[in-house]
Amino acid sequence: MSTVILGIESSCDDTSAAILKDGEILSNCIANQEAHRLYGGVVPEVASRAHQINIIPVVDLAIKKAGIQKEEISAIAFTRGPGLIGSLMVGVSFAKAFALSLNIPMIEVNHMQAHVLAHFAETPKPKFPFLCLTVSGGHTQIVRVKAPLEMEVIGSTIDDAAGEAFDKSGKMLGLDYPAGPIIDKLAKQGNAIFEFPEPKVGELEFSFSGLKTSILYFLKKQLKQHPDFITEHLNDICASVQKTIVAILIKKLKLAAQKTGITEIAIAGGVSANSALREALNQLGKTEGWNTYIPKFEYCTDNAAMIAVTGYFKYMEKQFIGQEVTPLARYKF
Repeated sequence: MSTVILGIESSCDDTSAAILKDGEILSNCIANQEAHRLYGGVVPEVASRAHQINIIPVVDLAIKKAGIQKEEISAIAFTRGPGLIGSLMVGVSFAKAFALSLNIPMIEVNHMQAHVLAHFAETPKPKFPFLCLTVSGGHTQIVRVKAPLEMEVIGSTIDDAAGEAFDKSGKMLGLDYPAGPIIDKLAKQGNAIFEFPEPKVGELEFSFSGLKTSILYFLKKQLKQHPDFITEHLNDICASVQKTIVAILIKKLKLAAQKTGITEIAIAGGVSANSALREALNQLGKTEGWNTYIPKFEYCTDNAAMIAVTGYFKYMEKQFIGQEVTPLARYKF
């Protein structure tokens, strides 16, 4: 009998559902929330209410696109955390009700672990052990992956994440939210002529708080002398900010590879969609003799396919959870 997993992702502002059958993704549907652009960031209350509206239509669409009947579903995998508690509550509550109605098991998934396992939603797939740089709006970490369900964080941020550095820099420049993709686009039309200091932290630790501060002071100084500085140099500023962030990420990843001796190298998370980061990894991979792995764009951002993949690995190990499960805003693995 086939194993069919329904994955549910609702950790932030994207409502997503996916169907996986015997390890193959059949559908991956996402409902985005445009309202947050008006506020320059995700508003938790707005996000949770939108999840309540979107979750049933998105699940229904995922099932239809997969060409299956809901009675064929073997288990439901859902994001337990980390994330916004109100958003997580919607996904967890739906999973509980859905599991009860079909009398099927539930599988709780760590959102960051799922980002790593997004690489198994398609081919080629990394060989074990491999290193994965997971970079998003809320997290930046280097993970040593020994097996699908055996991971160790060997480096992480001590303050802000890389995605937050992109978004906050974009806000200083007057760009819309989320600013990361906009900076990426504008940077291609500019030159990295401005320099920002790299933070001095532990070997495999990251820090982006100081970088944000240095960008802020740089802009204030320039605007005081030239009121139109941002308008006239926007593309070059974006190129400079992006180059600095990518350089920090790649430098730490290279060091981690040297320290561990691992040559299977992957990136994941929303920031892994950044074109400069993807290019830098590919170039360094050629220089260092690495096998590099970069997910498709749809598997970089928050999506249910990665939840279903993780759920499939856990299903094989019979790692189920009961109706007493509650969401966790902070959830380390």
